Order: sequence, then C-alpha cells, then structure tokens
Amino acid sequence: MSSPAKPEDTKSKPQDAPAELTAVVDDLLNSLSQKFATVSSEIFEKMDAMSKRLDAIEAALSSSGSGK
Repeated sequence: MSSPAKPEDTKSKPQDAPAELTAVVDDLLNSLSQKFATVSSEIFEKMDAMSKRLDAIEAALSSSGSGK
C-alpha cells in the first residue's frame, strides 16, 4: 500500500489551474470531435446503404409494373 498523499501534493498551484483547465477542455473537445466524426461517418454509410436498397426496390417495382 502507498502512503497517503500529502495535501500539498494533491493540490495544483493556482497559476497552473488555467493551463490544466485548458488541457482538460482541449482533450474533451478532441474526444467530442472524434465521436462526432465517427457518428457522422456511420450515418452517411447507413444513408448510402438505404439509398441503394430504395433504388433496388424502385427497380423491382418498375420492372414488375412494366411486365403486365
């Protein structure tokens, strides 16, 4: 087991707080940006697949309608 941390070890210096906050916010924004890009890509892939299926249905309906 490790010894308990001293209070002065766990607290950051006041002048470091803005830099730490900036780093945390940057990490959060990068993470959200990556997640947004992933979701956007997945949505476009699903829309493309849906478009292809609709085209196939339209072609099948068109060919069955003209065969009468």
